[in-house]
Amino acid sequence: MILCPCKKCGNIYWHFREVVYEHLIVDGFIRGYKKWIFHGECTSSGTSSTINLTYPDTDYHQHVRQDDMEDMLRDAFNMRSHGEQSFLPDFIISEDCNIGENVFCETGTSAPNEEPNEEAAKFYNLLNEMNEELYEGSKYSKLSFCIRLFHLKCLGGWTGNSFTMLLEFLREMFLFAKIPQSCQDMKRLIKDLGLGYDKIHSCPNDCMLYWGDQKNQQSCHVCGKSRWMNSNTEDVNTDEGGAQLRKKPVKVLRYFPLIPRLQRLFMSSKTAESMRWHNDQRTDDGLLRHPADSLAWKSFDSKFPSFASDPRNVRLGLAADGFNPFKIMSTSYSTWPVVLVPYNLPPWICMKQSSFILSMIIPGEKGPGNDIDIYLQPLIEELKQLWSGVETYDVLRKENFNLRAALLWTINNFLAYANLSGWSTKGRYACPCCAAQTCSKWLYNGKKFSYMGHRRWLDENHKFRFQRTLFDGTEEYRGAPEQTVGSEILFMLKDINFSYGKMNQPPLTQTRRRSRDEFDDESDEKDDPNEAELWKKRSIFFELPYWEHNILRHNLDVMHIEKNVCENIIGTILNVDGKSKDNLQSRLDLVDMRIRRDLHPQVLPNGKYRLPPSIFSMSKKEKEVFCMVLKDIKVPDAYASNISRCVSFKDRRLYSLKSHDYHILMQDLLPIALRCCLSKNVTSCIIELSNIMKAICGKVLNVEELEKVQDRAALTLCNLEKIFPPSFFTIMVHLVIHLPHEAILGGPVFYRWMYPIERC
Repeated sequence: MILCPCKKCGNIYWHFREVVYEHLIVDGFIRGYKKWIFHGECTSSGTSSTINLTYPDTDYHQHVRQDDMEDMLRDAFNMRSHGEQSFLPDFIISEDCNIGENVFCETGTSAPNEEPNEEAAKFYNLLNEMNEELYEGSKYSKLSFCIRLFHLKCLGGWTGNSFTMLLEFLREMFLFAKIPQSCQDMKRLIKDLGLGYDKIHSCPNDCMLYWGDQKNQQSCHVCGKSRWMNSNTEDVNTDEGGAQLRKKPVKVLRYFPLIPRLQRLFMSSKTAESMRWHNDQRTDDGLLRHPADSLAWKSFDSKFPSFASDPRNVRLGLAADGFNPFKIMSTSYSTWPVVLVPYNLPPWICMKQSSFILSMIIPGEKGPGNDIDIYLQPLIEELKQLWSGVETYDVLRKENFNLRAALLWTINNFLAYANLSGWSTKGRYACPCCAAQTCSKWLYNGKKFSYMGHRRWLDENHKFRFQRTLFDGTEEYRGAPEQTVGSEILFMLKDINFSYGKMNQPPLTQTRRRSRDEFDDESDEKDDPNEAELWKKRSIFFELPYWEHNILRHNLDVMHIEKNVCENIIGTILNVDGKSKDNLQSRLDLVDMRIRRDLHPQVLPNGKYRLPPSIFSMSKKEKEVFCMVLKDIKVPDAYASNISRCVSFKDRRLYSLKSHDYHILMQDLLPIALRCCLSKNVTSCIIELSNIMKAICGKVLNVEELEKVQDRAALTLCNLEKIFPPSFFTIMVHLVIHLPHEAILGGPVFYRWMYPIERC
């Protein structure tokens, strides 16, 4: 908190920075406040202050610090004295304050005779460090210096050795400063803030965790692999003083306990108030602005009214994805962080990096795949405990209450969707929403599946249903597939046993290429498959007692879907080698399907093929115009990256586009650039697809409008089926049909996509 220099407060009242910012906008600065003596600016000797204010404590200014470190400590350890009603901040300390004698540093409050408990002792030690100046006259305390410097270490990714070298250099330069000697010393100083984590050893083949009842095992009971590296590989551990040799584990999971982190949210009056925002301050007018407005949230509340009765109970989203920590594309390494998002918070806080809760870091070098359930075990156990509730102190209400938490859904890309849900997102039944009713066709020449069949979402008597040659050569009489609910999935998977671990996976054997007749026979057999056989495993999330009742368990990631759809469009219309979906193989598939005879390849006298131009083909000049529009276009600052740098006139294509570049292209730039390059039929379809994606990604959604967008999406995809070849319709293009319905269930997309997760 800081003093507010607005006209009404006059540097008398203390507020948070956000409140001060609002006061200054509304009321303006106090007149004559030219030297900011209340905000850190020093005054020269003999010069009187421009503002003369009277405070009850003559020694007030010498006790005011530049940070709210004591407020943070009192919030974190619940060590506030609620008897004082002064407007002065809590950290005005009496002269007789003696931490060593266990005296409370609240004016007029004496210490109890008993020894302080463990939490209180931690608080007193940290308070002592906070009141110890870094050096005489410094505005930083020893504790605030350590926290600020350690924060820079985390932001900059400094190694422990480099950080120790920096501390040694600072100690040599400032001999009079009380600076820790090493990184380990600094960690010991601030560890009582509760920012630590648990190290849990794991099997190198992802078979098990050395955790719980199996904590003391020395080898994996599944594959027999040793827990430790070779006996000659040891670490030197100097954390406890002297040098000590210890074995080094092969693989270590770093787990950050969830319960104390959720409890901390209610140990600060500011965050405790924000955790009630969804109930106390949210606008409830039928529009979707927040997950609390969504059908999934309301359905959960109606199913579990006891949970919904206390607005402090936490709703969480879980995000997981792999990344390469070395930032070297040639190095194959995948580390998986698991992040939790507390959705109780208001929109302007909810999706900020500072609000995310890091749950665990799953080590590489290979991704966990379907074995990710092994690593999620500690989190699932805590979520079970949180469903029953843990006693927590609410500093805002000044009372203890039973804190509960529930996981609403997961957020992940399409590959991780399979790992977390247990449904394979590859092959004939790759769509997790359609499941066994997925409509796919094997393209013999393209050697992949095509996911068309979007006429199922049209009205029963729509003319497109009966047009054979314009689509896939068949008439469509089926209705839209119904999504399988959680209880049905749980019933199907009750008898399925899945063995975890890389050693338990079937070996990849070289199989002979099957003939077309064999493939057709297999396709006929799978027209009505047993859905239970299509699941790869029973997800560990079903161990949560409420998971089967969640109507939206796993989110389709709009970020990656939009990126892949836009990449398909640009690669095809520009005819980019390796990216275009219109090539000889796709034309030969048209011959096999006996559709669109005008696009069938023509055999030349020399035996080569000539591909007739299609309605979406662009000439050389049209490609140049398209590239020129993107090269010369100007966008507002901070709206998008410099897309013009990705345009190559020489090759007439786009290079090195990021996911957000495709987002801007799809929703704003592509409709403009294509207007003068393609026919009206093609342009109108792409523009409509762009409008659909823009409507889905809106910050405020209307359920009635989303239902109309669902119908528009079905019609647009059918029109695209009439224009582009079947090879264009990858699983990502098909998933667009499900996005409007998921927006109705889950609310605005920006709470459920991977952009904020991948950027943190």
